[in-house]
Formats: sequence, structure tokens, C-alpha cells
Amino acid sequence: MFESMEERQANRRRKIRRILWIGLAVFSVIALFEFTASPLQALFLSDYAKKLTYTLGSGPSDSIRFPKHGPYDLRLGYARLPDFSQRLLQRDFEISQQARISSAMKQLSSYGLFLPYREKSVAGLKLLDSEGQALLDAPYPRHSYSRFIDIPRTVAYTLLFIENRELLDPNHPRRNPAVEWDRLAQAVLEKGMQVVDPSRNVPGGSTLATQIEKYRHSPDGLTLTAGDKLTQMASASVRAYLEGADTRVTRRRIVQDYLNTVPLAAAPGYGEVHGIGDGLAAWFGLDFDAVNSLLWYPQAKAETARAYKHVLALLISQRKPSFYLLAGRSQLNELVNVHLKLLADAGIISPALRDLALREPIVFADHKAKPVPNDDSFVDNKATNAIRVELAKMLGVARLYDLDRLDLTVNTGLHLPTQRAVTEFFKQLRKPAKVAELGLYGQYLFSPGNDLSRVMYSFTLYEQTAAGCQLRVQADNLNQPFDINQGAKLDMGSSAKLRTLLTYLQLVADLHAQYAWMQDEQLAKVESSPEDALTQWALQYLRQTENRGLTAMLEAAMGRFYSASPKEAFFTGGGLHHFVNFHPDDNNKVMDLWEATRNSVNLPFIRLMRDIVHHLIYRQPGAAAQVLADADHPERKTYLEKFADKEGQLYLGRFYKKYKGLAPEQMMAQLINHLAANPRRLAAVYRYIYPQQDLKAFSAFMKGRLANARAYDDKTLARLYQDYGPEKYNLTDRGYIAQIHPLELWLAAYLIAHPQAHWDDLVKNGRAQRVEVYQWLFKAAGKDAQDSRIQSLMEIEAFQEIHRRWRSLGYPFGSLVPSYASAIGSSADRPAALAELIGVIINDGVRLPVASINRLEFAAGTPYQTTFVRKPPQGERVIPVAVAQVVRRALINVVQEGTARRLRSAYVLPEGGQLALGGKTGTGDNRYEVYAPDGRVLESRVVNRVATFAFFLGNRFYGVITAYVPGEAAGQFRFTSGLPAQLLKLLEPSLRPLVLAGGPQPEAAKLPPPEEMAPPARQVLPVAPAVPAPQPSSPVAAEPPKPAAPPTKPEVKPESKPEPPKEPEKPESWPNPWKNEGFFF
Repeated sequence: MFESMEERQANRRRKIRRILWIGLAVFSVIALFEFTASPLQALFLSDYAKKLTYTLGSGPSDSIRFPKHGPYDLRLGYARLPDFSQRLLQRDFEISQQARISSAMKQLSSYGLFLPYREKSVAGLKLLDSEGQALLDAPYPRHSYSRFIDIPRTVAYTLLFIENRELLDPNHPRRNPAVEWDRLAQAVLEKGMQVVDPSRNVPGGSTLATQIEKYRHSPDGLTLTAGDKLTQMASASVRAYLEGADTRVTRRRIVQDYLNTVPLAAAPGYGEVHGIGDGLAAWFGLDFDAVNSLLWYPQAKAETARAYKHVLALLISQRKPSFYLLAGRSQLNELVNVHLKLLADAGIISPALRDLALREPIVFADHKAKPVPNDDSFVDNKATNAIRVELAKMLGVARLYDLDRLDLTVNTGLHLPTQRAVTEFFKQLRKPAKVAELGLYGQYLFSPGNDLSRVMYSFTLYEQTAAGCQLRVQADNLNQPFDINQGAKLDMGSSAKLRTLLTYLQLVADLHAQYAWMQDEQLAKVESSPEDALTQWALQYLRQTENRGLTAMLEAAMGRFYSASPKEAFFTGGGLHHFVNFHPDDNNKVMDLWEATRNSVNLPFIRLMRDIVHHLIYRQPGAAAQVLADADHPERKTYLEKFADKEGQLYLGRFYKKYKGLAPEQMMAQLINHLAANPRRLAAVYRYIYPQQDLKAFSAFMKGRLANARAYDDKTLARLYQDYGPEKYNLTDRGYIAQIHPLELWLAAYLIAHPQAHWDDLVKNGRAQRVEVYQWLFKAAGKDAQDSRIQSLMEIEAFQEIHRRWRSLGYPFGSLVPSYASAIGSSADRPAALAELIGVIINDGVRLPVASINRLEFAAGTPYQTTFVRKPPQGERVIPVAVAQVVRRALINVVQEGTARRLRSAYVLPEGGQLALGGKTGTGDNRYEVYAPDGRVLESRVVNRVATFAFFLGNRFYGVITAYVPGEAAGQFRFTSGLPAQLLKLLEPSLRPLVLAGGPQPEAAKLPPPEEMAPPARQVLPVAPAVPAPQPSSPVAAEPPKPAAPPTKPEVKPESKPEPPKEPEKPESWPNPWKNEGFFF
């Protein structure tokens, strides 16, 4: 019997449906198995992940990709590396190593996924000293689980119950931890229902792996679109299979990473909070280790329940941390209590622990209470903080808080053992018993009864190396962020004589270069001003000597004699001044500059500075003399206008302080508050201030200010209005009528008309008025007054030239006090700048850059790794070799026979003999004094006392040591520069291991043969040994033996992982809670 066509078609349809149903069933089983066990994902993604590699190569990389956003990438500095790189390359650094990512990783980045690598849960700034010892290790978060097995079982179970229950299921070793399909499906369904019911609460569908991707790498740590969610899931999936198809180890690490890095709300006084460990400390004031100890074996005790409840509170608060940890604390407590019951029902905690925890309140830390400061926190970290500040400026990071969170390791030049030894030595100087033991009571030192807590000490030590001048020690005992070495402006007395001496010898070298080549007949024809003693001496010396070499001339210049008499009065700085010597025994002496430098005698250096100033004024023969002699000389008016402008600015500055910040009506009231009874003065002021106002406004003003307004009718007021109109009087006459300084009148008028004006506007727009006020000075009858002012301006110009020379030698400030007193310290200085000057001298006149930071390694062990090293430094010649050598000899004499002779035998070499040691002392007893017209002191108030010694030790090490007492307390002290010299002697045991490491290079006072002719004034030389210096003396900077070679850094491989800080080992009696992995929820 044959089937009909219809029956055959029906049977075919039934077979097809049967096949489809079977296929669907098979696909569903496979899909279900894939969703549960992820075998296909494991196969594909683990194979793909093998191609996602990176290596570390030399020099800049052309195959590196940096993230652009994400809180994690911003905090650790990965997203800012392009900016950091640009800044460092502009600051004499170069890239020595950088990561290269594979083509597959580049392609993955182009898809918008986050680069897959094993990320760090803990990172932060690390500073290393010259030998690789840690100066600073700032791990962030501060508290973390370094291993998975360190996590208490109860904490891990609780997290999984709340967030990701299937994560550690051991039955499916290849499962993709990025997705829980059932939770995701439920979340999608609930989200769809929320469209109908907006009040419906939608549970999250994210796994821990996806959440980590979100809060680390998504913009602002948020999921804003479906695309963001897919990016997070895809990135988490790829990351999960980096170490192979078996993801069990990766899944454990996800639990560890989440607990260590989950973002919580920032806490007052603490800053950003990430991770359970930091959350316990910042929000509840609980000790992380103590909480973990309680929860390893959670017993039904109140303290255990309290610890557990606070951990649970943090795990729940991460949903809305800024709400739950601040304004929503009561709601948080309710949620925690609900979860306690659910956790007990699930068997995570015992009912007894649940009941105890329900009774425990959540207690928050008191963020208003101020932490107890460490008595020596700033003292111990002074050098470290100085490097952090320098590093922040270098990288353009606004806050040290942000700097400390960068994934960055920095190699510095500091020597930690010596740094600690010097710091501890300074701490001991607070104790009278210790000061007595060290022999620091005595003449020129301390006196019994001195308050030793008032004395601040600072010490800086550098070493010259082939890599530049390395900062080895920077210490002081000031328990404040302020750094005396780098930030203070101190009158350090006679230390300024060193700068003065160098300027003098530079000028002699210039004269040598200008005239030494001339024949005697030519020298005889050279004109020089009688006021220019230096040029006259140089010409005479060159005519008489047979040895015209530069060194010989410099030594002869040091042999010039100067009187030490204090009886002469010196017109300088705009007035008549008298100076004194420290030792009255010197008053009747005449001495050469060798002796004056050795014994630090004041008056010879005052006279030397006068010679320097006169040389700079009169070195062009006849120019200055003609200006002073000829009342009609064209330059005379220019000088007088400069003086008027300068003097006028001083007055203007005083008036600006008086009126700055006042409203226009307040300015007017301030201006006329003493003119109420004088109509002429009031009218003169008002018509100048308000030239456009009409008679009606003028009359109202006058009637409001005059004491007897009824006595002035309209006719009288109209006459005053006309008589004192703006065109009637110039500014000087109007000021005379009003009895107000003309510049004060002009300034008030300008500020009232221009309320937003600043000081620069006043200076720019008021020059004509300042000159106008001084018209009396331009009259021929006042030639003597003109001459004194012109001489003052010429002196100022000379000091500007001196300042330019000082600046080239590292002087830190923008101007000098234009007075001979600058030779003995009135222009102030800075300890670190003095040390730099010593470095120039011992390096034969070549200035090398000072380096405290040598190497920066960003993002080690990541595809962003970039290492910067400092380029070989370029030396800059700032003084001739011969000048440096002569000054160096003078500084050695200071120690051998002069004011620092207590150091003469302080540094003895192991094989005998002495390390060459030289320097310059300085003492500043700084007072504010008011004098009567006859010279009597009417008032004397102590400002501070400073004693310093800038020194060198051998041919590599140099520095400065300073003792400083601020304020009126300085009046009780009488110490001089003998104190820092004695302190340097006492520091010998602390400095010896560093200064003599690697075999010293002993030196005597005898120096290498000097050059015969001065080199060009300035030239740039590379540091030896790259190119030898052209002088026959020692190299620009010979490479010295190093204290100890820093440990070599192993090559970073793609799979290398950062070593987390190790926590103390758990007691052996604690079992491993994860050794039996047969658990799931």
C-alpha cells in the first residue's frame, strides 16, 4: 500500500522536527555545560592568551600602549606616563628600558579592551638609597592579604555568599569567572521589568572579576552603558585565562584582589580607602591583623562578633560607600543585621555568633580626634621628604598624597646609614649631658644654661662622581616640613667672604686676559682711573714681573695688603657706615688676603669689596668721572631719572600697603581723615581725585567734611572749585598744598579710578609722576646732591654685575644688598648654595649638576614598564682652573692655621697622613638696630644667630654644616663658627665609612701645576672620563670609587610578578582552610 504525497510530507516534517528537537536538546546540554564549566571558552581563550605577551627592551618602545582612564590606571600613574615621560625627557633623563607588547595585545587594545596582565593589588612609591636600601616604602593599600591562604575562611565565604557564590566551585576547574549566567539572566530580566515598574530594585549581575575590571579601568570606575559592561566582561574573560585553561588559581586571586582593592568612601584625615584592611583602620579604627586573628577560628565571643560585623559592614557598604559610611549609617546597620540572619541560615556563621553580632553596634572611628604626632617624624624623614618634593615638581604631581600612590621605584644618591647616623647625632645634641660629654661647652661654643632645644642644626654632604654631584646626606633637627638646607635665607656672616674673594680673583683673571699679552710700552700707554685700584695694580704688576702666568698673578693678588682698621667711615648703600672686626686685636693690623681669609677679618674684605665696586664703575677710563664732573653730561639726566624712579617706587610701595584692598570710599576717607578743618587742602585733594565731578558734587563733599560748613556760602565754594581745578597745579605743588606726599595722592587717585589695578600697573603707569616729584633734583644748583645720588646708582649697577657673577656660581637669590656689607654677609645665603660653591672649587671651576634622583622605574612587571635614567652630566666652566686652585689653597689654610683649625687633625687616613680638608667659616649675629643722628644705638633687638662651615673632605666630598637659633632666644647664645667646625670633627666616626669607602684619594695642600693662561670665561665641558679636560690639572670630575655597588636589577620578563610585602607567618597550628576545595553554594 503506497503512502500518499501528503503522508510522506507529514512524515518528513515529523522527522525534521524530531531532529530539530534532538539538536536543540543536544545544543542546550552543550550550552548548559559551557555556561557551567566553560570548556570551549577555556580552550579558545587560553590559546589566545598565549599570544598576549610583552617583553622589556632597551631604549624607547614603538609598541607600547598606555591606558587613558580608569581610577586604578590614574592612581598608579599608568595613564599619566606619556606626560611623565615628556617632563623627564626635558629634565636630562632618557628612557633606558621600556615594554614592548605583542601584536596580538596591540590588536586587543584597538578593540577597546583593557590590556590583560597580572595586575598589582599593592603598589606605591619606593625610594632607594645609593646601595639599594629602602628610604621609603609606601605600599597602597597599607593593609592587605599577601596570599590567598591568609584570608580567614569566614571572610572569604561571606564575600562569596554576597557577591559571587559560584566563584570557587572546584567541580569545574576551567570555568570562566567573569560571568555567572543565571545571575546575569536574572539581572537582565529584572532590568526589563524595571522599565514597567521604575521603583523595582534591580540586583547586580556582575561577578567579582567584572567588578574589578569596572572599578579599576572604566571611566570613573562606573558602568554607564551596555558597551561598558561588555568591555568589562570581555576583559575579565581574557584576563582569567592568562595562566592557562585551569582557572582555579586565578579565581582564588580574584577573591584576594577584591578584598584588597574594593573601593570604599574616602575617610577624613585618611584619604582614599581601598580594601578591607584599610577600611577597618580608616573607618572603624580596628587593627587588621587583630581582626583576622579573631576570624580565623570564629568563636562565639563578643570581640569576635564585633570584628565580624565590621568586616560585613564594609563588604555591604561597597554598593554605595559614600552613603552607607557617612549619612546612611543606620541603614547600613539594618542591612548588616539582615545579612547576619541570612549568613547564619546558610551555615556561614554560627547562630551564636549571629546573635552576638546582632547585639553589637557598628562603631565608627572619631575622625575629629587629632592623631598623636611622632616627636621626630619630620626630622627622621627630612631627606626623604625633600626628595619627594623634588620628585613631585619633576613629574608635575600637585600633591605628595598622589605621588605616594604611583607605581614607581626611584633610585637616589642618598646614603642611608650615614643619613641615619647624622640625624641621630643631631637628636643627641638636645641633651645637656651629651653636649657636655662631647665637649661642646666652652669659648665660642655653648655656655651652661643655654636652652639647647632652641638650636637648629643642618648638614648637607655631596659626592662628586662621573654621574654628577650626588647628594649623600641631607639632615637637620627641625621637626617641621621646612628644610633649612634648601629653603632658608640666612645671614651667614663671613661665608660671604668666599664669594667676594672669588669675584675679586675672577676680575684679576679678566685683567690678566686683557693685558698680559701686551708689551711694557703698550702697558704704559693704558689709561686707568685713579679710582680703579685693581686696574692700576694689574698694570703695575705686569710691567714689573717676569712671570706673567695667571697663577703667579693670582697669587700676587692674594698678596695685596689691606688695612684692618675700623676707624674709616664708608659711604655705601646710600649712607655712611662703620664696620668692626670680630677680634679687636686685628684692628691695628695690615694684612694680605691670605691672612684675611685665613682669620676671617672683616675690614680687609670691606675694603676689597670697595675696590671691586670701584673697578666695575671706573673700569672704562673717564666715563664715570665725566658724568660726575660735567653738570651738562647727557648721561647725568638718565642717572637722575633712574634714581627718581627707584626712590619713588620705595615710597609707592609703602603707600600701596596702606591702601591695598580698600574700597574707593575707604581710600578717600583714609586720605583726608586729617584735613577736616582746612578747606584749601580738601579742595586740592578732591579736585585731583575727582577731576570730572561738577560743582554740585564738590559742594556736597565740602559741606560734609568742613567743621563749620555754614561759614562757606555757595560763592566761596565755587571759588575754591575754580582755584584748585586739575589744571591749576602740578602734582608736587598740589601735594604741598594738601600736605600729603604727592605719590600718595597719585596712588590713591589711580586706585580709585582703577579699583582692579595691581602693583605692576602702578609701577608701569606711574613712572612719569615719580620723576616729576623729583624735579628739584634736576636743578643745576643741586649738583652735590645729584652727585651723591648718581654715585649710589653707579654702586647699584656695580652690584648688579657682582650679583650676575654670584648667580653663575649658584647664589640663590634674585638680588644683592648694594652695600660693601655684602662682603660680610648682609645679602644672606643658603647652606645648600654654599655647598654647591665648594663643589665648583674642588672641581677646578667646573659646575656639575646636583643630582638626588638618578633612576625612575615606572610600572615594573607590567606592559607599561618604563625606566628613566639620568643622562651623563655636562659640566659648565664658571671660573678659571687657576682661580679655583688658588681659592682651594686658601680654604685649606683656613683649616690648617685659621678659624677652623680645630679640624686640622680630625680626618686621619688608615695608612697615616691626613685627608685634605678645607673650608670657610661664617658667623651671623643678626640684630635689628635703630640709630640716632649722632650714631648712638637707640634700639637693638636680636633677630637670630647663625654659624656655618662650608667644607670639602678630600677631592670628592663637600658640604656645609650650620647651627642656627631664630628669634630673640638667640640673645642667650655666644657660639661662633667654631661650633659647626667642632660638630664636623665629632661627626668623623659617622662619616668615615662613606668618605673613605673604596679607598680614599689622599691629598696634601700641594696642588697640581696650574695653567699659565686663563681659559675662556665660560665653556661647556663633558664630564670625564668621556672627554678629558683641556687643563693640565685634574679632570673635570674623575670617576671616584663608589661606596658600594647597588644591587644589579634582574631582567624583567613578561611573566614576572611583583612580590607583595610579606605578612607574618601564621602559627603552624593554623590549618590551611582551603586545602579541601570541595565546597560550593
